[in-house]
Amino acid sequence: MVAKCGDFKRSYFEDEAIFETHFVRACVVGWIIVLFIFPFFADSYLLDVANQIGVAIIGAIGLNILTGFTGQISIGHAAFLAIGAYTSAILTSKVELSFWISLPLAGFITALIGMIFGVPSLRLKGLYLAMATFAAHFITEFTINHWESLTNGTAGILVPPPAIGTFQFDTDRRMYFIIFITVILLTFFARNLFRTKVGRAFIAIRDRDISAAVMGVNLFKYKLLAFAISSFYAGIAGALLAHHRKIITPENFPIWEAIRYLAMIIIGGLGSILGSIYGAIFMILLDEVLRNITTTLSGIFPYMVGLLASLREGVFGITIILFLIFEPDGLAARWYTIRNYWKLWPFSY
Repeated sequence: MVAKCGDFKRSYFEDEAIFETHFVRACVVGWIIVLFIFPFFADSYLLDVANQIGVAIIGAIGLNILTGFTGQISIGHAAFLAIGAYTSAILTSKVELSFWISLPLAGFITALIGMIFGVPSLRLKGLYLAMATFAAHFITEFTINHWESLTNGTAGILVPPPAIGTFQFDTDRRMYFIIFITVILLTFFARNLFRTKVGRAFIAIRDRDISAAVMGVNLFKYKLLAFAISSFYAGIAGALLAHHRKIITPENFPIWEAIRYLAMIIIGGLGSILGSIYGAIFMILLDEVLRNITTTLSGIFPYMVGLLASLREGVFGITIILFLIFEPDGLAARWYTIRNYWKLWPFSY
């Protein structure tokens, strides 16, 4: 009897399967079960961190679709998060629409605005496109601050909790289920996207846009579509963030937030859905660890509060630099290396 060593593909269908083996399918089902059991045993702090991670995963996948898979650099992701958050907040608090209607509307409206800001992508690329999206952030921030009749300006908007009849999702535990069901659905959508013609066109544009155009890929159409899908994810993430925090102000969406999302996909791995998840988890947990350490040290050394705050930002920056030097392909690439080693073990050569 000959034992099979490794994982072999015998057809194109097998090569394109989302879950390559029964073991992978079992692991995915197991993780989903763990995620749904988790809130019944976690305290409010852990649930708050988990909800932040869920929102960050959605936003990071959206940015990775645009930057990692399509090669369009964006520094305006925080602006699209803000548009989604304010859209859902206005629709639920002022127009009094249901959360279940305002959530997809926030995504679609953000996608439409994202396409408008994506128009320069036909003529611009690299740092020039990054500066165009950078301008989008300040345009959005100016609009939010000065259109006070709609956004309440710097006073912010109180956001009502989602509800089904008289049952309200007004706690971290209840919001957890909404956030993570959304995470699962949007993750599977993104994973499937790159098995389609649209996803392959995105990758072709990233690898060599001139060659993609020669092969018949409509650059303008697919670049705008990439901005639309990315912005849709950001809009959904922003809407969930607004209902999770219950109040939003312009201070919730600084330019620093856009940099943090870029760090997520760089650390997790550009052009990888799994990398978006790893990067979001890593960055949120790193931020929480640094915040807890600086809070504790500030209580012990109150005269060093300013220094400790700067130290926190410094550690954050050093972490990104170390990843760029020692793990330029991100956490996902490291995971694939480990997985592939054991896939052929003990004949890994």
